[in-house]
Amino acid sequence: MSDSSAHGKETRRTARGRGQRTTRLPPEERKSMLIDKAADFFAEHGFEAGTRVLAEEMGITQPLIYRYFESKEDLINEVYSDVCVAKWRPEWETTLKDRSRPLKDRLHDFYHSYCEVVYDRRWVRFFFFAGLKELDINTRYVTRVSERLLKPICVELRAELGHPEDAPAISEEEFELVWLMQAMIFYQAIRAHIYRIRANLDPAFAIDTAIEMYLRTAPEIVAKACEAGK
Repeated sequence: MSDSSAHGKETRRTARGRGQRTTRLPPEERKSMLIDKAADFFAEHGFEAGTRVLAEEMGITQPLIYRYFESKEDLINEVYSDVCVAKWRPEWETTLKDRSRPLKDRLHDFYHSYCEVVYDRRWVRFFFFAGLKELDINTRYVTRVSERLLKPICVELRAELGHPEDAPAISEEEFELVWLMQAMIFYQAIRAHIYRIRANLDPAFAIDTAIEMYLRTAPEIVAKACEAGK
């Protein structure tokens, strides 16, 4: 089927389904629109539904999707890049490593900015559906968080406490404690968008509590790890 034929059917279906007149979009704009609609679709229905159902919900033809994406996996990767990777803020890493300020203040600023991104319904549900489907995009994102955010937090705490920053290596207990802080903060979004048992999201309490618990518990664990490595 030619693109013009697919586009004609797309226009007619959209007009019938929504009572609106559509116009021909530039290829990049149309691709961006498809990614955005697919993100909403996967966030609500997961990855089991096929592209035929996605096309019907969008009011377009299935061949039109494959004109812009080689496969369903290619589309999912594009959605991942748009929903997760593109929302990554470089200043997160800069904030965490700014030793002109106390680590507690840096953690507060970082997590408030981080929650502005990851408390989004589409972000949370897409990420969880991908995990249930065992797609490698979760592994890629968790690795990014681990290497660029959580391990640096361990290093920065050591520096603030006057311990060697990377010798000995960060212990499992140090790293797990940072993950527990991260998980405690993120759990509010899970309750709201996965369990649907929280109507309003206010990250302030979770952030304050998680950071206080981390900074109160971590010094002893860090000291033990550094002592054992001598």
